[in-house]
Amino acid sequence: MVALTKNAIVAAVDLTKERADVPEWGGYVYISSMTGTDRDAWESEIISIGENGAAKQTLDNIRAKLLSKTIVDDNGERIFDDPEELGKKSGAVLGRLFEVAKKLNAVSNDDVDDLAKN
Repeated sequence: MVALTKNAIVAAVDLTKERADVPEWGGYVYISSMTGTDRDAWESEIISIGENGAAKQTLDNIRAKLLSKTIVDDNGERIFDDPEELGKKSGAVLGRLFEVAKKLNAVSNDDVDDLAKN
């Protein structure tokens, strides 16, 4: 092991993607790991601060919100800007893809619960 420099860290390719077949849609998609910025944005979409200052978790469209940040094309570019549009698709399909996205992004059900507590 060597001590990393800023340039080495920036140059490192650390985002991965996994192909997920979606026969209901007639093909496949790629599910990608999120950047730190995207992970923070997703977390802020599902957690808000209530009037009493306590964190409040919302599960509204949680699958589509995560998938809109993780479904990418062959080049790794996101293909959905609008989670509301994606959320109108089959809940069974979204649920299956959500599990892939959770695995690639090390998101567990406990993580979501902990976000609300913190």
